[in-house]
Amino acid sequence: MKKVRKNMKQAVHIRNIIDKVLTSCRHDTNADLIAIWHLWDGVVGQMIAENAQPAAFKGKILLVHVSNSIWIQQLQFLKKDIILMVNSALKKNLVEDIKFKIGFIGTHKAEI
Repeated sequence: MKKVRKNMKQAVHIRNIIDKVLTSCRHDTNADLIAIWHLWDGVVGQMIAENAQPAAFKGKILLVHVSNSIWIQQLQFLKKDIILMVNSALKKNLVEDIKFKIGFIGTHKAEI
């Protein structure tokens, strides 16, 4: 029997739902992406986080969904710095490259 939330007005951040789904389906392969999601806002700052969010992780390439082509261009200039900051926050060299793609950016508030 499914659990039904008592208060349907209570908002749940999509990140929390995705965390649970990824953890239940693919424990090892997405643990790194989940870690990146949790530190992303603090690493890149609010302005970038509002316009770019990690979407997928394959090998050592991080796919980041961006709100528009102007942000893609701007983030290309910052790519090396973002890679260094993410790897430093993770305390391991996990990300070697970032690919930026226009995609859905959900509204969220920093959880830090």
